Amino acid sequence: MANETPEQPPKLIQIGPKGGAKQDGFNLVTERVVSVNPAAKQLEVELLAYDGKTVVLEVAEEALADLQTIKPGDGATIRVVEEGGKRIAKSFKIRAKDPNAARADAMLVDLRDTHWLNRKYAAETLGELKDVRAVGPLVESLTDEVGDVRQRAYDSLIKLGGVAVPSLVALLVSEEDELRQSATEIIRKIGKPAVEPLAVALEEADERLKTRILKVLDRMGYKPKTKEAEVVKQIGHQN
Repeated sequence: MANETPEQPPKLIQIGPKGGAKQDGFNLVTERVVSVNPAAKQLEVELLAYDGKTVVLEVAEEALADLQTIKPGDGATIRVVEEGGKRIAKSFKIRAKDPNAARADAMLVDLRDTHWLNRKYAAETLGELKDVRAVGPLVESLTDEVGDVRQRAYDSLIKLGGVAVPSLVALLVSEEDELRQSATEIIRKIGKPAVEPLAVALEEADERLKTRILKVLDRMGYKPKTKEAEVVKQIGHQN
């Protein structure tokens, strides 16, 4: 409206080293450093509140030594102040990337390698690391042209447990017998942790998928109540 006052930019809080002069600034927390450019004295980081948006910060002379130690993928708390209209990174508190996460990154790349031995090793390792990002790629690997890769993906999805179930449910109605059977076996071997994700999927499934889900639940020894139980009973009579 015409009589509204213009929105004022947020006032920066006053911060500074203990005992030192305070300057306008703030502490910026990021879960991911995107890129580091020591030559340009710049650092690009992802902003937590903006779903992937990044910002490039100038780095002060006194923080250049820290800039040499930070790597893409690290998390960090960065002390930022305003100088001459620019926001300058004055210091860093680095949270190094989890070594297992870094290894999983490499294995996710290798899972698409042209050499089947690399894909096989990657599929096996991702199961050991239990990184949830591997679920989708491992499900895709169930159709790999090499049997050993398919088997490692199968085993690793079982190790990942309940988190893998939502991505496997759709395969229960696959037109490919082997893929449908693999998905069914994996879910059954996951066992109890698979029950809740299956129940959630059941609520939104069409009749064909619902029938398959109820069959799997029945074979796992889970007895749905009332209306669902009647459907399971009917399925049993049909078979």
